[in-house]
Amino acid sequence: MKNILLIQTGGTIAMDSGDDQKPTLNASKWADLIDGALPELAEIAKVDTHKLFMEDSSDINRKHWVALASFIHKQYQNYDGFVVLHGTDTMAYTASALSFALQNTHKPIILTGSQVPMSSIRSDARRNLVNAIEIATMDLPEIAICFNDHVFRGNRSSKISIGDFDAFGSPNYPPLAEIGLHIELQNHLQEPSGELRLSTDFSDQLFLLKIYPNLNPAFLQEIPLQGVRALVIEAFGSGNFPLSGDYSLIPFFKQCLENDILLVFTSQAAYDAVDLSNYESGRQALQLGALSAGDMTTEATLTKLMYLLGNHADNSVVSKKFIQNIAGELTE
Repeated sequence: MKNILLIQTGGTIAMDSGDDQKPTLNASKWADLIDGALPELAEIAKVDTHKLFMEDSSDINRKHWVALASFIHKQYQNYDGFVVLHGTDTMAYTASALSFALQNTHKPIILTGSQVPMSSIRSDARRNLVNAIEIATMDLPEIAICFNDHVFRGNRSSKISIGDFDAFGSPNYPPLAEIGLHIELQNHLQEPSGELRLSTDFSDQLFLLKIYPNLNPAFLQEIPLQGVRALVIEAFGSGNFPLSGDYSLIPFFKQCLENDILLVFTSQAAYDAVDLSNYESGRQALQLGALSAGDMTTEATLTKLMYLLGNHADNSVVSKKFIQNIAGELTE
């Protein structure tokens, strides 16, 4: 029987719905509920539990990513797989960050959670937990999200629903597994290229700008560019943005480049890839030296840049490595 480590970090799955039906984090309540579920889980694996921290996922940041990656790395030889209980709001960010912090995992590292607290009668928590534990016993060398009978590569995932049990999707990469009467692993899994490598340097020297019609460029002049090394532009479609007249963003982008700030274009559309050569605005961005995020999610784009900026002081190195596939996050 496989040995699995279940790591609690907080989120809805750890909440107590309470008498007023307003969920609140409750560490002791969660422990009781897990203890109640352990006899069932014992049929799947030998499960140890550890509460690493207890946070609403909206409060998760690079400090927590470092703590989680470091803890898994420390325990890596002691277990056959890992399950991380995490809030849904930023689960895709954490999964993406872990894929860069823990490269070449030979073991499954599975994130899961729930849309409804485990203490609620109509919760999806038990099913997600049981599925994640079983997936963690399998030959799946991936950092993945297991949710509502699907398993997605973590750095290809996005939260797509607030209220449905089917909360996550993987727009540009097929599921790693589907869970029904049987679990069907697919054949497009990661193949580790070496030993597990821990890297815990993440930088916050970047800024995300979402483009919208009528965006006043004067507002952008108020953004303090000192200390910003990369600007991620969530553009329209294939990487488009206002180009003509008073609303042109070209002057601002030139100002960024004069301050040695990388320009990276991702899309507000979830599916397919950014291609800056398709339209005039993208072609002008390319001439300025902008980069395309390809078919990466915004979550993967941001965490990849945080990882690269944290590990490389030279932006030219960051630029070269950004367009390369590092951990399965990008279709080359």
